[in-house]
Amino acid sequence: MSIQKPTRRLVAATLLAALALPTLALRPASAVTPEEIKARGKIIVGIQGDNPPWGFVTSEGKQDGIDADIARLYAKELGVQVEFMPLEVNNRIPALTTGRVDVLFATMAMLPERAKAVQFSKPYVANAIVLIGPKSAEIKSNADMAKFTIGVAKGAAQDTQVTKNAPSGTTIRRYDGDAASIQALVSGQVQAVGGNIFYIQRIEQAKPGEFENKLEFQKLYNGACTRLGEKEINASINAFIDKIKANGELQKIYDKWMKVPVHQFPDSIEGVPFSAG
Repeated sequence: MSIQKPTRRLVAATLLAALALPTLALRPASAVTPEEIKARGKIIVGIQGDNPPWGFVTSEGKQDGIDADIARLYAKELGVQVEFMPLEVNNRIPALTTGRVDVLFATMAMLPERAKAVQFSKPYVANAIVLIGPKSAEIKSNADMAKFTIGVAKGAAQDTQVTKNAPSGTTIRRYDGDAASIQALVSGQVQAVGGNIFYIQRIEQAKPGEFENKLEFQKLYNGACTRLGEKEINASINAFIDKIKANGELQKIYDKWMKVPVHQFPDSIEGVPFSAG
C-alpha cells in the first residue's frame, strides 16, 4: 500500500490548527458580559469559603458573609440567580482568569501587583492588615517581630506585609488559608499571626482574653474582580457599587457585619485602575 506524502496545503492546515489549540484552551468558558449572564440566568461568583465574616459557609451549607450579601445584591441587580464557588486565597485569581467564575467578591485587597492580572472595580469595603499576638508579649515595633514565629495565609495581603516588615531571619510559616493560620495560632504552632481586622474576633472565640492586635501594617480597600479587558461587566459592577453606596444598601451590610459607618473611599489607588481601559 502506498503512503501519500502530505501536501503543502495539508501541512499548512495542520500547523494552523495546532496553533489555534492554545487559544481555544485559554478562552474563558464562562460569560463575560452582563447580557450573557442574564441570558444564562445565573452568575458564578468566586468567594472565600472559610473567612468569616467576609465569606464563609454556614452549618446549613449556605454561603454567607459581607461578600456573599454584596454578591446577592449584584445578582438581584442583574435579575439572575447566584452560584457561589468557595475558594482558598491562592485559588482566587486562577479561578477567575481560567473562566471558572464570572467575578470575584472574595476579600480581594486592591493591590498593584494583583491589578496586573485582574480588573478591579471601585472599592466597596475597607480593611486593615495587622499583626496579632499574645497580650503578654512585648510587640511594639517591627523589630520585635523577630522574637516570634509568625503565621500567615500563604499569598494573602498579610503574607506580603509580614514578609515586608519583619526583620531578616524572622520565622514565618505559611498556611493554606485564613482558617489554617488562625488554627496555628490558637494551637500554639505559632506565637503571632498576620491577619485582617476581623481575625481577632475569631481568635477571641477560640482563646478568650489571650490575644490582641499589636501592629497595623496597611490600610486596604477591597474591590470586585473581573478579567482584564472585560469592559461591560466592570462598568456594570461600578454602577452597582455607586448605587448601593447611594441608596443605603451598603450601609445595611456594614451595620450587619462591621458595626461602623461606611468608610470614605478613595477616588483612586496608585497602580490600581477602577475601570477597564
